[in-house]
Amino acid sequence: MNVARRKPRTARIGVFGVGYHVYWNQFPGLLDELTAKLDVLVQRVKATGATAENFGIVDKAQDAYALLPRLKSADLDLVFCDMLTYATSATFGAIVRNLDVPIVLVALQPLAAMDYGRATTHMQLANDDFCSVPEFLGVAIRMGKRPPKVILGTLENDPAAEAEIVEWCEIAMALHDVKRARIGHFGHPIEHMLDMQTDQTALTAAFGCHVVQTEADELLRFSRDIGEDALERKSREILDLFDTPDPGIDPVTTKLTGDHLRSAAHAAVTLDRFVEHHELDGLAYYYEGEAGSPLRGLVTNLIVGNSLLTAAGFPMCGESDLKTCIAMLLMDRLGIGGSFAEFHPVDFREGFVLVGHDGPHHINIADGKPVLRSLLKYHGKPGSGASVEFRIKAGPITMMSLGVKADGRFKFILAEGESVQGAIPATGNTNTRGFFGPDIRSFLKRWVHEGPTHHFALGVGHRAGSLRRIADALGMESVIISGGN
Repeated sequence: MNVARRKPRTARIGVFGVGYHVYWNQFPGLLDELTAKLDVLVQRVKATGATAENFGIVDKAQDAYALLPRLKSADLDLVFCDMLTYATSATFGAIVRNLDVPIVLVALQPLAAMDYGRATTHMQLANDDFCSVPEFLGVAIRMGKRPPKVILGTLENDPAAEAEIVEWCEIAMALHDVKRARIGHFGHPIEHMLDMQTDQTALTAAFGCHVVQTEADELLRFSRDIGEDALERKSREILDLFDTPDPGIDPVTTKLTGDHLRSAAHAAVTLDRFVEHHELDGLAYYYEGEAGSPLRGLVTNLIVGNSLLTAAGFPMCGESDLKTCIAMLLMDRLGIGGSFAEFHPVDFREGFVLVGHDGPHHINIADGKPVLRSLLKYHGKPGSGASVEFRIKAGPITMMSLGVKADGRFKFILAEGESVQGAIPATGNTNTRGFFGPDIRSFLKRWVHEGPTHHFALGVGHRAGSLRRIADALGMESVIISGGN
């Protein structure tokens, strides 16, 4: 699956190097070598799709104080400090004290090891990337700041270090978008779902995003005057992306009908118009409308359009779940998907839990071609229509729920597991066989003990560590449910 992104991932990343001004006259050519080394890091950042601004080399305290206002005015999401050689912590102290974005120290020496028989002081200084890392972290801690993370390795032929650079650029992309996101909302949580209630001002305070309060009735306006050409194009897009198999044993399901396909295409085009008009980056909603009304026909047929948008990097959350919309956005910007999910029945014989939902899904992480079925009824909700069924790709998976503590503060609740191949119910809902350690009983008890929302975002890969770093950057508590005994 490869639904194109609505917007490219990006971030604003500042890069500066550090050195010691006394060296330049003592060792001719050293400054030029270090400047070239700094440019290697800048180019690697740019290769991720992020915007990288090179602020040059800081080699004395005066430079650090002069650089600080430039870093602040650049509206950065992340800063890489390139540890080019030994540098006094005065080149860093003013910056770490006053800058309020994550700072990562990058210590990548050109040589995997010096040629000791031919080693010179010049060679040592050119590879002294780690020398002042302890000094920098010690000063950060002494100033009451969280110690910066460190990337340590070699400048070339070091996949681990290169992967860390990419990871931090993706973290910056997540921070960039969540701080600026316009998350649409209409309707209300399903009555009695107390965990769905979300303070929209608290979301802005915690993440920076703005919740755009819209009206369900606006969908009617955007649903008018949709021509046959637009409906035909959307219908073809849907049929190209989904299989439409014969029904299984569940009497609620049938093969996708022409009427349900047309309703799904009509709702999807309407939804595209709606989100474009409001300039949204995500949407959470729940609305029922009057029985038999055109509005109910629209709001109960958004599932397919939701899934197309979610796969395009535009998280869609049913049941008015603003918190999980944020979690899905963060996962998507890390490049790992982010599907709308909750726990379904546990398989105690094989030791897994089904994770999925009856709403929007990130079909780019589907295992094979996702399925569309017609449902004669949506369990627990009004309406009928086309619904999405798939399991996510086999392999490592990550879950994130955004919980709310008694003091109103948000908490990242994270876990890693495995998606394993196997049969899933043919019910027109998503379901993935989720295996979590140390065993499924212990894991589920530990998970709920941390106070999650009953929904969560589900992505591919093991990226709980990246999500924890996002929580750290936002000043939020996080917990990773361990698979150990």
